[in-house]
Amino acid sequence: MALCVALLIASEFMPVSLLTPMAASLHATVGQTGQAISVSGFFAVAASLLVTTIAGMLNRKWVLIGLTGCMLISLIMVASTPDFLGLLLGRALLGICIGGFWALATAVIMRLVPEDEISHALGIMYGGQAAAAAFAAPIGSYLGSLFGWRTVFWALVPVVILNIIWLLGALPSLPVRQRQSFRGLFELLRQSYFLRGLIGAMLSWGAAFTLFTYLRPFLEKVTGVSVQTLSILLLILGCAGFVGTWAAGYLAKSRISGGLKIPVMVQGACTLGLLLGGHSLVVVVVVMAVWGAMNTAMSVIWMTWLAQNVGKAAEEGGALMVAAIQLSILLGAVFGGFLLDHFSISVTLVGSILLAVLGCLVIGSGRALLKP
Repeated sequence: MALCVALLIASEFMPVSLLTPMAASLHATVGQTGQAISVSGFFAVAASLLVTTIAGMLNRKWVLIGLTGCMLISLIMVASTPDFLGLLLGRALLGICIGGFWALATAVIMRLVPEDEISHALGIMYGGQAAAAAFAAPIGSYLGSLFGWRTVFWALVPVVILNIIWLLGALPSLPVRQRQSFRGLFELLRQSYFLRGLIGAMLSWGAAFTLFTYLRPFLEKVTGVSVQTLSILLLILGCAGFVGTWAAGYLAKSRISGGLKIPVMVQGACTLGLLLGGHSLVVVVVVMAVWGAMNTAMSVIWMTWLAQNVGKAAEEGGALMVAAIQLSILLGAVFGGFLLDHFSISVTLVGSILLAVLGCLVIGSGRALLKP
């Protein structure tokens, strides 16, 4: 599952490191190409809300394997597309895989390990996110400069095939214990603590991806980095994610309420640092390392909050959380792209900071987000 997470993250956000050449090849603006992430987010929202009900009583092992197969087809479509429309269609299929997998992932982890090991298991699974953040973007941007962006997507195809074979052998049978319905989703949403948590999570991810989606244009225009330097910076950001995953695992075990605000608060401060000192490469290196650590920590912390506060409604809670996160990624990419195309990259960073401030206000001390 950690490998599948790594591939999902790599597939979903690879356009971030290849945004400029993809836009040129497909005869689109950088802002329009950034919407490819929005498209996958839109379909991920729909898939996350529908997978637990449409999949009905299907064994969750086979649902996860089927969703991984959708990722494989998506990568082939994106790598071979002749135009911008083909890119959008491939990203739409990827969105189905993203939404479905993430909606089920936490519930599956809760069934695979004892209760006191859930946060540790989530940390291991999200280690795949750290690995993708560490290596996918820098390797993608470097290989893209040498062989073209399409080759980068083709390179992921055999790894996804390997992952499908691994899931077939490693995952135990996971029969459904109870058929899920939309009623369970609405019952959770009626809980004020859970609804506030969803809004806090949305603002956290929205702030992060208003910046992250358009990080390459900022580094190229403001910092003035080359492709090689960009690859190194993305590697630093990703490697810092391993530290964030490790730290979040321990923080989530001890004091989850106090940890919910830390990622969005620190990332907002990092974005402000880029806005004020983005011309300095030294400042950019420090800021990106801290931002990368918080990016993976955010996932572990929020999913541990979910596991600790939804009880037996793990699939419903996972579906709603994933829908909220993907919707925020979608809106963050749209918001950031609008600001970039109509104003400037600096205004895009200001938008990210404003969302981070709102996130901190909604989360507060975190105690209001705990189940009574």
